[in-house]
Amino acid sequence: MTEAKIWRAAMAPLALAAASFAHAQEPEAATVVASAPESVAEVLVTGDLKFRNRTEDANPVLSYDLEYFQRFEPVSVGEMLKRVPGVTFTSDVLEFDGVSMRGLPPGYTQILINGRRAPGGESDRSFFVDRIPAELVERIEIVRSPGADQPGDGIGGTLNIVLKEGADLEGGFIKGGALLNEDGKLRPAAALAYAGSSESTSYWAGLNDQGRRNPKQKSSWRYDGDGVLDNIEKQDDTRDGVDVSANGELTHRFGGGSFTLSGLVVDTDRDEDETSKTYVDSGSGAFDALKEIEVQRERISQQTYDVDLSGDFEAGAGKLSANVGWTGFREDSTAETDKGATFDGLALDEHIKTRITDDEYSGGIAYSLPLDAWKLKGGLDLLSKKRDGAEVEYDIEDDGSVGDPDPAPGAIYTIKETRIDPYLRATYAPTSALTLDLGLRAETTKRDVDSDDGSVNHKDTDWNPSLHLTYAMSAVDQLRASLARTVRRPDYDLLAPFTAKEEPTDGDDLQGNPHLKNETAWGLDVGYERRLGRLGVFGVDAFYRRISDLIETVNTGTASESGEGKVYEPRNLDDEGNTWGVEVDFSAPLAVLQMPDTGLFFNYSWMNSSVRDPYTGQSRRFTNQPHGVYNIGFIQTVRAWDMSFGASYYDRDAGCESNFDETVKVAYEADLEAFIEKRFGKRVVVRIAAMNLLDAHKDELFHKYDGDSVQDVLDNRRDGVVDEIEHESEHSGPLYELTLRVAF
Repeated sequence: MTEAKIWRAAMAPLALAAASFAHAQEPEAATVVASAPESVAEVLVTGDLKFRNRTEDANPVLSYDLEYFQRFEPVSVGEMLKRVPGVTFTSDVLEFDGVSMRGLPPGYTQILINGRRAPGGESDRSFFVDRIPAELVERIEIVRSPGADQPGDGIGGTLNIVLKEGADLEGGFIKGGALLNEDGKLRPAAALAYAGSSESTSYWAGLNDQGRRNPKQKSSWRYDGDGVLDNIEKQDDTRDGVDVSANGELTHRFGGGSFTLSGLVVDTDRDEDETSKTYVDSGSGAFDALKEIEVQRERISQQTYDVDLSGDFEAGAGKLSANVGWTGFREDSTAETDKGATFDGLALDEHIKTRITDDEYSGGIAYSLPLDAWKLKGGLDLLSKKRDGAEVEYDIEDDGSVGDPDPAPGAIYTIKETRIDPYLRATYAPTSALTLDLGLRAETTKRDVDSDDGSVNHKDTDWNPSLHLTYAMSAVDQLRASLARTVRRPDYDLLAPFTAKEEPTDGDDLQGNPHLKNETAWGLDVGYERRLGRLGVFGVDAFYRRISDLIETVNTGTASESGEGKVYEPRNLDDEGNTWGVEVDFSAPLAVLQMPDTGLFFNYSWMNSSVRDPYTGQSRRFTNQPHGVYNIGFIQTVRAWDMSFGASYYDRDAGCESNFDETVKVAYEADLEAFIEKRFGKRVVVRIAAMNLLDAHKDELFHKYDGDSVQDVLDNRRDGVVDEIEHESEHSGPLYELTLRVAF
């Protein structure tokens, strides 16, 4: 995808936005009036167009209700996020797990659920958002720059997943449906939810059972350094599983306050089966001679839990808020690999068990005090975290059976973190047009890393100031500027004193470093937003991040255990990384063209960065950061037929990876989605949605380098002397979804 193609795609919506400026209606009054809960039927069975919400937060926050995404029937939060600005994924086709904001790796994005951290099994502390069903979500908030009363993690940004609650809804619904893959296999889906309220109490309860399947086909062509084809690998990779989830919420209001009890559980069982066949030249020029078969089986069991109790109380002239909670993550997975020259000759080659137990106990207290044009808020957030991790390889006996566990030193470890985060936030609004928000958050983290290979204690204190300025030039125009300091905490597998074999490349060893400290960043955001009539919005935001204490894997110069490579270790470098870009989003009904039942949405992000490669010393972009990503689509309502239809088109540029002895270019083809729905009365809606209609491919191009020493490899990289070239291409085919929802 070229820049010219992107800008041509941008012209239509931007032109419409410009035309709408002259016809923008005055916005509705900002005064919030208490209203009765909205009927679930009004949310689910409606022909009204829904767009991005316009928030009044002092710091920059974009808010998207579920209705913004619902027509395209996203299965998970990951699929929802394809339609918001600046979000990309580095996962395979039809998978949207590790989310990247502004092109930075997933570990730079903070994921919150109802404003609280969501622990996941990933070593980079990221959370796989495709495990949270879309049915449970009320809205998704994108926090571009945090306030002092929000966690300072999330250098790239923060995604806050807000679950449904009973205070704003009344009634229930039943959902039934199925996903159909290109190969004809069906996976069912079902959901049930209900919300109710009385004068003082409201509640919500929801259940969801979602079958998921992704059959992928991959082909790899491997060439020698002269470009001569050496072998071809054909691979079938099927991921098949079920996510069962439930969430509930109970709120009780009393004179001068309220308390809320909420909970979430997500249980994931997934099978990943991969069969690879490698072919070589049989002598006739046709690569049809089978050389090797490799069969991989992975059985994944993961659970996420969240329980939270919070309350707000009048206390003197202000308000006292408090909360306590527990979040947990469990994983018990097994991976096996068989190898052989034929299927009859397959023998067990590897057996690995992964077990993770992650518990976080949190609490907080805050006091807010309004003083004329000022609003002061001070508080304290506490967190105690314990992560027990183990990735253990087992011996394989001569008869091919699984023997005793053979954990490497440090493979079984415990990481404990204790955080104490006091903060103070002050908001000054001398006029209705001007708001100044400033604050300071001090985040102190004490970390203990224990394993059979030793015990290490480390302490970090980060002072994170923030400053946000909002100026309303008119009733519809608004300028924003934000300056904030954020942090990124080290990956778990980099902290654990564990030496991984064959990492980062074959023959090497990667040893953990429990002395790693946090990466820190100064971030600047400057934005402009214009309201377009009653529903539309146009926004543009320019951002810059300067990241210090970068964690990179470096060569220690010590020979690896195999003697075929070197020992590598993650370290905080003195170098800085910089990333910058521009994000544009537009969504509005085309009332200016006398088409109020036609909605158009568009977002485009341009990104760039500069970081010194620890291997070559040259400047490059952050791993897998694309230069551009955009999404454009429309929704058309036909009120006479009680029907709607629409389409969405998503595309992004390629990204690059740089490892010691290889470089990788990763490219994704464009993704087209469409839906059509029919409403029956006020309580029933049937929807057909189709994803990946263009059968998008993911292509990876590897250039691999070799040498007798580290310097030889680096010299070959500099001189372009390639040892092996590999081209991998993967696709999955279209996916179709049929759903029926009945509100009651």
